[in-house]
Amino acid sequence: MRLGVIDVGSNTVHLLVVDAHPGASPVPNHSQRSTLRLMDFLDEDGAIVERGQRVLVDAICEAAQTAEEMGVDDLLATATSALREAANGEQVLARIAREAGVELQVLSGDEEARVTMLAVRRWFGWSAGEILLFDIGGGSFEIAQGADEYPDVQVSLPLGAARSTLRFFSDDPPAREAVSALRKHARAELTAVRDERFTERPAPTRVVGTSKTIRSLARLVGGPADPHTGALAPVHYTGLREWEPTLREMPSEVRQYLPGITPERGYQILAGAVLLRTAMKVFDVSTLIVSPWALREGIVLRYMDALDGPA
Repeated sequence: MRLGVIDVGSNTVHLLVVDAHPGASPVPNHSQRSTLRLMDFLDEDGAIVERGQRVLVDAICEAAQTAEEMGVDDLLATATSALREAANGEQVLARIAREAGVELQVLSGDEEARVTMLAVRRWFGWSAGEILLFDIGGGSFEIAQGADEYPDVQVSLPLGAARSTLRFFSDDPPAREAVSALRKHARAELTAVRDERFTERPAPTRVVGTSKTIRSLARLVGGPADPHTGALAPVHYTGLREWEPTLREMPSEVRQYLPGITPERGYQILAGAVLLRTAMKVFDVSTLIVSPWALREGIVLRYMDALDGPA
């Protein structure tokens, strides 16, 4: 069967169309994204302003129309931190349903972490053992750990790359003091979570990163993907440390020309690098590998699992 997944994040509306059936790996058929940067459309009360709502509805309409033209059997539409935290999120969801004909399922941060872990586990298999997962989105940072398809512990922090850029970097490029302030804040948040939720877990066998931000950093730090397998190089802590001063000194309009950095990521990639390096430091991680599967693939896998169940 052909499935469409619309993922509404803080930066993009992303449509993924796959051909899938129970027990098989979903095969990508089509992918398209519209860049929104929804956090730029929030007022002082945290509500999405009219212009942002219009852009969002138009992007979802475009994605839904493409899915229909491609003959999808079912359309799975989800939203993450940007809509779940917007002060007028319920009203915006109702407007999307009314004008675009799409009912969005808003995932909690915990659900986002759990579904992403499912995708990562299916990609790497049971031999990967205990997995520690880092997933940096635009609005939130999910961390999960476990040895099964769903994590034993997961947490979602308001430490997304776009959110952190807007909160800490008023200048472009930012001052050293602003970068230090972000690092200090992230270290405090991550350390508290580590000590409260993760100290009882065994040492991970494998540390995995997902999300566009981490994939972009992998291309920047580790070089191009393997031409035969498409696998990205691992991200090393030392590589992030070496690249961070260069990213800090560049304005965002220049960063977008670096290897692996797209225009929609250039403005937030520095914050992403600071957040990832801080997380690796706090969790004592020297190297992480990158999973090509993440939330969207996890949504497909969960759907197919339900179809294959006794109900």
